[in-house]
Amino acid sequence: MIDIKLLRDDPQAIKANCARRGADVDVDALYALDQDYLALIRQTEDMRAERNRLAPLCRDDEAARGQMKTLKTDLQQAEDKLKTVKAELDEKMAWMPNLLADDVPDGDGDSGNVELRIVGETPSYDFPLRDHQDLGEHLGIIDTARGAKVAGSGFYYWKGKGAQLASALFYWTQQQLVARGFTLMMTPCAAKAETLYGTGYLPFFADQSYMLEGEDLALIGTSEQTLVGLHADEILDHAELPLRYTAFSPCFRTEAGSYGKESRGIFRVHQFHKVEQIVFCTPAESPAMHQFCLDNEEALLQALGLRYRVVNVCVGDMGAPGYKKFDIEAWFPGYDGYREVTSNTNLTDFQTRRLGIRYADENNKKHIPHTISATAVTDRVVCCILETYQQADGSVIVPEALRALCGFDRIDPA
Repeated sequence: MIDIKLLRDDPQAIKANCARRGADVDVDALYALDQDYLALIRQTEDMRAERNRLAPLCRDDEAARGQMKTLKTDLQQAEDKLKTVKAELDEKMAWMPNLLADDVPDGDGDSGNVELRIVGETPSYDFPLRDHQDLGEHLGIIDTARGAKVAGSGFYYWKGKGAQLASALFYWTQQQLVARGFTLMMTPCAAKAETLYGTGYLPFFADQSYMLEGEDLALIGTSEQTLVGLHADEILDHAELPLRYTAFSPCFRTEAGSYGKESRGIFRVHQFHKVEQIVFCTPAESPAMHQFCLDNEEALLQALGLRYRVVNVCVGDMGAPGYKKFDIEAWFPGYDGYREVTSNTNLTDFQTRRLGIRYADENNKKHIPHTISATAVTDRVVCCILETYQQADGSVIVPEALRALCGFDRIDPA
């Protein structure tokens, strides 16, 4: 949620931001509603002041008692109207997208993203390549057929050495991030609607959530939801900032609206696994923390020996809560192209304002911190490892960084 003072001070700038983002927000009507709200606040404050003035007179003044009776009725009506207008204003403000950084490119969808750099050499092969789905079946380490039998399309099993490889990657990543100053967390796998609202997943991505019937809960789509919600309605100490959290969790998404997108294998699924980076920091620190998380993502992929590119995400490919976003797309040899493996967003004060999170400075003055939400790794990185390190006989070499944790250095065909 943006600061409503921005709407009051410069509604035309807010209108231009909404237009650029394609947000269906009637800024003029919202501005008028806010003006009504401010007028009602002044009206009720004047009535309360008049009530306080009359109160000591009512004991001996019949006219004052009559005025007080009428005033109480009018004040109650004004307060009721104020609550109604405030609720409507809050509901409409909830649909207001975040502002955009000056260097966010124009464009619709991922085709408008701007490549910043490519890191690593393109691997070469002298044999026909398989994608991760073919490799997974050939090696007996991915089972989508039984996943669909048990849970439906979009679910799958990692098996045997595939499960060991994935587990090693996730554990290794967590240890790397702990060494970089992150606090390791194990979070709930469900969150209340107010937490999803506070983190910006409601109302913007309501169709992506698996709601639990009869409960005010949904399965998390990312541990971002529970890690950012951790400090809801709290006042943080500025001396503790930046706070850096990481967690491994399963993630559940309906993938509504993904019809027609590339879905072969286990790239776009209903359940996946992710190690997340979350940072709470001061506004002055947020650009550096955004870059810090990107540096971590790149260091992980470089240690795994994977080729990738970094893109500056365009306005048409960025969710409403985002201010600026970097994606990393790794090279998938079996796919013969780049595919997104991490996403890193500076959300400024969008989430913390909605969740009532503040921090106190050295003078105990309260401010609203910024948040950074950045993927470290997901199952997609395992898929990229399979495609990158495949051999002519169908086996896959394990990256050196993971061998000690796996307990083996290659996966041979079943």
